Amino acid sequence: MAKRVIGLVPAAGQGTRISPLPMSKELFPIGFQTMGDRPGLRPKVVCQYLLEKMRLAGITEAILILRPGKWDIPAYLGDGAQLQMHLAYLTVHVPFGVPFSLNQAYPFIQDAIVATGFPDILFHPDHAYQALLNHLNQSDADVVLGVFPTDQPEKVGVVDWDASGRVSQIIEKSPHTTLRHMWAIAVWQPTFTHFLHNFIQARQQEWIGDQVPQLMSALPSQTEIPIGDVIQAAIHAGLRVEAEVFDDGTYLDIGTSENLMTAVHQSITEIQPGSSGS
Repeated sequence: MAKRVIGLVPAAGQGTRISPLPMSKELFPIGFQTMGDRPGLRPKVVCQYLLEKMRLAGITEAILILRPGKWDIPAYLGDGAQLQMHLAYLTVHVPFGVPFSLNQAYPFIQDAIVATGFPDILFHPDHAYQALLNHLNQSDADVVLGVFPTDQPEKVGVVDWDASGRVSQIIEKSPHTTLRHMWAIAVWQPTFTHFLHNFIQARQQEWIGDQVPQLMSALPSQTEIPIGDVIQAAIHAGLRVEAEVFDDGTYLDIGTSENLMTAVHQSITEIQPGSSGS
C-alpha cells in the first residue's frame, strides 16, 4: 500500500525582518486571483502559493505549525476547502527553530511521506513537488531536496552534490562559500522523520537533561538550529539525501523588505485581464 503524503508547513516565525505587520507574514497579499463566480480579482496571500503547489502534486493533507498568537492563519485558511485540501494546525511553544516546529507533528506523520516548504516563499516551477515525489519513489533516497540557483548564498542553505545527485554537504548562510545552489523545498521518507525526532530529543537532553518540560522556555535564543543542520547530521549518519535540481527555477523569500517589494512588483506586472493570479 502506498504511503500517505502529508504537507508539513512551519509557520511559527515572528516575521521580525519585515515587522511591524498587521497580520502574520504568511498572510501578506502577493498577487491576485479569481474566486468562483465572484466578480473581479481578489487578493492572494503568500502561503497559498506553497499550498497550491502541494495540491498540484496530489497532496491533499497538510499540517501547519504555528506559534501561539498566529490565530489569523487558521481563521483565514480554515479547513482548507477553498484549496481542495484538508488542513490541520498544531502549535509549538519553544523558539528554537524550524526543526522543533516540524517535530511537533511527529505523532501524526511518523509513517507518512512528508513534503515540506516555507510559507513565505515564492518559487517556480509549479510541478516541483511532483518532481520531488517522483524522484523519491524511484530512488533509494531518504530525503530529496528541491534545489534552485541563488545569488544570495549568505542568506540561505547552499548545497553540494555529486554526479549521481547525492548531496554531500549543506552549508547554512555562509558568506565565504562558492556554492551557488540552495535548497528550498523537500520531501522525505519516515526514516528522516524518525531521525529528526531523535535528533531533537537528543538536543533537549544535551541542553538541560531531565528537566526539559520545566526549563525549555529558559534556553537562550542562540540555541536555534537550522533544519539544514539536521539534514547535514542525517548525511553524516548515513541517510541518503539527493538533489532534484531546477536550474531554470526561481525562488524568492518575502521575509525581507527588499524581496517583499520585488514580489509585490512582480505580481502587479503579471496581472492580465481575467487572470486567476500569478
